[in-house]
Amino acid sequence: MNNPYLPIPMKLIKNFRETDDKLVNSFTLEFINEEDKKNFTYTPGQFAELSVFGKGESPFGIASSPTEPGILKFSVAKVGKVTTSLHLTEEGTTLGVRGPLGNSFPIEKLKGKNIVLISGGFAFTTLRSLATYILNENNRGDFGNLTIIYGARTPGLLLYKEELAEWDKRSDIDLHKTIDKPAEGWDGKVGFVPQVTEEVAPSPENTYAIVCGPPIMIKFTMPALEKLGFKSDQIIMSLENRMKCGIGMCGRCNVGSKYVCKDGPVFTRAQLLEMPNEY
Repeated sequence: MNNPYLPIPMKLIKNFRETDDKLVNSFTLEFINEEDKKNFTYTPGQFAELSVFGKGESPFGIASSPTEPGILKFSVAKVGKVTTSLHLTEEGTTLGVRGPLGNSFPIEKLKGKNIVLISGGFAFTTLRSLATYILNENNRGDFGNLTIIYGARTPGLLLYKEELAEWDKRSDIDLHKTIDKPAEGWDGKVGFVPQVTEEVAPSPENTYAIVCGPPIMIKFTMPALEKLGFKSDQIIMSLENRMKCGIGMCGRCNVGSKYVCKDGPVFTRAQLLEMPNEY
């Protein structure tokens, strides 16, 4: 990215409603210019600023994987002016993207390790990126066991339902979907994510746990992982909800001595324990 203030143009090719409450849509964008396509290289865990021209821009974790060339994918909750405008954007419209921004999940450090991905609600976006990267046929042999624990309040609030169904069929992934309360027709687990994490009890040996979700989920998942024997440097989290400008100029992501948009958004729990108490 030559000019960090200048978005590159991308065409919206798919605007897909993900959840029954109509609050989360997924957007697939393709590059308009071949040079932009060649220059936009990213790693799972990074984010980008997505802009609706004339309305504004907001930061979102990249949900696609580098193993899906030519496109970028974002899943966005409708919470304000920009996100509402984005939900109403018609396919074929040109949008702007600034990025990739921030650091990423430590892919090289994760190689040869067992991976546990833990998420709740629509925070599964960047973990979808990492899971897709790991499950790619060219990468799967570089990683150990893959466990995914993913929960939502109801079945209709789970993201990427078709992909989850495909992952369920694979023998090289241990997928646990859970909802908060019993629901008609649901044959998966019932219970909150921290509870299910303790129930399936992934081993901490040679393992990294990567956690993204609502603050309350993260708060109660940490004791569950510690009870299982995970050390703070084996737990990785993302603070992408702190993002604003994305390049460290506005200062709104500042936490202690860290600019989350530049030093993060990915941190180990050990790093977060050294930061101010808001995290």
